[in-house]
Amino acid sequence: MACFSSSTTKVSLKFGAKAFARNCLPGYLHSVVSFPVSRTLGGLCSPIRVENENRAYGSNLAVGALKGRHLNTTLSSTNGHVKVPEERVTVLVIGGGGREHALCYALERSPSCDAIFCAPGNSGIAQSGDATCIPDLDITNSENVISFCHNWDVGLVVVGPEAPLVAGLANDLVKAGIPTFGPSSEAAALEGSKDFMKKLCDKYNIPTAKYQTFTNPADAKQYVKDQGAPIVVKADGLAAGKGVVVAMTLDEAFEAIDTMLIEGSFGSAGSRVIIEEFLEGEEASFFALVDGETALPLESAQDHKRVGDGDVGPNTGGMGAYSPAPIVTEELKKKVMESIILPTVKGMAAEGCKFVGVLYAGLMIEKSGLPKLIEYNVRFGDPECQVLMMRLESDLAQVLLAACRGELGKVSLTWSPELATVVVMASEGYPGPYKKGTVIKNIDEAEQVSPAVKIFHAGTAFDTDGNFVAAGGRVLGVTAKGKDIEEARAKAYDALDVVDWPEGFYRHDIGWRALKHRHLAAH
Repeated sequence: MACFSSSTTKVSLKFGAKAFARNCLPGYLHSVVSFPVSRTLGGLCSPIRVENENRAYGSNLAVGALKGRHLNTTLSSTNGHVKVPEERVTVLVIGGGGREHALCYALERSPSCDAIFCAPGNSGIAQSGDATCIPDLDITNSENVISFCHNWDVGLVVVGPEAPLVAGLANDLVKAGIPTFGPSSEAAALEGSKDFMKKLCDKYNIPTAKYQTFTNPADAKQYVKDQGAPIVVKADGLAAGKGVVVAMTLDEAFEAIDTMLIEGSFGSAGSRVIIEEFLEGEEASFFALVDGETALPLESAQDHKRVGDGDVGPNTGGMGAYSPAPIVTEELKKKVMESIILPTVKGMAAEGCKFVGVLYAGLMIEKSGLPKLIEYNVRFGDPECQVLMMRLESDLAQVLLAACRGELGKVSLTWSPELATVVVMASEGYPGPYKKGTVIKNIDEAEQVSPAVKIFHAGTAFDTDGNFVAAGGRVLGVTAKGKDIEEARAKAYDALDVVDWPEGFYRHDIGWRALKHRHLAAH
């Protein structure tokens, strides 16, 4: 079998090449022609499934010939009854978690999207067929990413995680003329530095919790004594969602300060801490696409940060979510846009660092109904992205391209009226130390419980026997849609019952706030 490395292969992907470039694993070649067609991306041989005179299986695509060491392949649509959008695009998604799997899933359903690559991706994304994974593409090296984009005619890069954005990947890609959905490193400081975000809030009158910033542990502890508990201690920089401690006692706050400023548990991210007032109310996640000047709100979502049922235990990256969130009414959405999102967009532009990407505002809705900004993220939330992408019915590729071009004012979004929920399965011990390599069985069977179920892979790999194994803390996002919260939850938990993973755990109460709102509304 002839395989071609991504570094020596250039492919022209046109009109329906999605079928050409979405499978990562061998075993799909059913050739009845004189030569097999396949290529290697990141060391994984990824063949086209071929039959009947060089025709790609199931997609009605004519495949051209191989020429020397370089593969110049033109794929042309031969399906006359399918309306093909005028603009076709090949997309590269940066990242390898559940959020990126959800983005790939939505892009794979986008009519204008020819092919989806995901770097590095993970084994579950590869096996699902939602994208072609590129495990050996160094996403920390901008030159490598740019070279890949040029070699594979990538017309849109979607950066999933925050770290590459803070490091300046979007800056380099845009400079190279590659449309990139994600903010510059300067704009990504909204997440990269909580102190930066707080100062922006001060300057542009954006409602947020009262705070002070410290580098000296003694000064920080004195401030805590003056303010009293409960109080919140945050690492200034990126800490993978774990740099926030809601201290219910003074001793808990002192311990958090010592962990960050003295022990250096979060490295440079914790060399400066923000100590802010404890806000009471209900948390919600608010997302808006931004093109530098215009902001387009997405549907609402609400996640569950605490590790245990009943919202107990330490904070995590998120143990589950649902969309829409009943607490985010149309009236509240208007308040958030007017008092938080739009002042942020205008303020960033005024500061000389226009924001292009998705603004993810973590909100506290106080009992008075006033929304306050807890924090900003400069990328889709995880696991909120999973439920949003399950409900999105618009062509995601075209929407994100519009954001890159400053044309969001022309865009309107279509959403499924159904509710979606995701329950995260995590490795036992998370968010503390956990064991890797434990075998997970029956994932495919779980996904077949209902057509409304989709399992997103956040941290999976294959062992030598071809079994899925856990390769991270949060491992699977079992997601389902339903006509209401009860139906969506039932489908998700029915699927969870099928997954065979003794070393995994999940919360049993995802969506409890939505259930409470529904109960109150009924009475």
